[in-house]
Amino acid sequence: MKNYFIDKEFESIIEPIMKNKEFQKLDTVTHHGISRLHHSLRVAYFSYKVSKKLHLEYKETTEAALLHDFFVDEVDDENVLLKLRRHPEHAVENATKHFNLTDRQKDIIRTHMFPITFTPPKYIESWIVDIVDDCSAVYERYHSLRKEMRAATTFMFIVLINIIRMR
Repeated sequence: MKNYFIDKEFESIIEPIMKNKEFQKLDTVTHHGISRLHHSLRVAYFSYKVSKKLHLEYKETTEAALLHDFFVDEVDDENVLLKLRRHPEHAVENATKHFNLTDRQKDIIRTHMFPITFTPPKYIESWIVDIVDDCSAVYERYHSLRKEMRAATTFMFIVLINIIRMR
């Protein structure tokens, strides 16, 4: 996992959120093959870099990106698509319980699953987090599946060797 804490400004922006005990629980939840906390850190870091480079509201964007998946329990629903659609609202509710969010930050969190959630982002910063989150999810899932495939291949190789030895 990349060490995002080399960037002191990024670290100072996320520090108050990272100290929150409820937020720290995200480290116990698996998400895209890693912890939800590490996923959120990746999204926050790259959203920070892009929004800062574009001279946008990068501090608000970074905080909201870090909070975009702020829920420990899965959204209760059997339907996967409905879970995907509902979790941004769940994250907004949790984030507003613990932090003072701006309207921009609420929009960033609420619309980070567009177009699955039908409401399009209002701000360019919301679009950035939406795109960074999508790219991060694909990257994380790819690497997770690669590890699983390596383990499965190794297991199958061991089984094959044992079958050959038994003959």
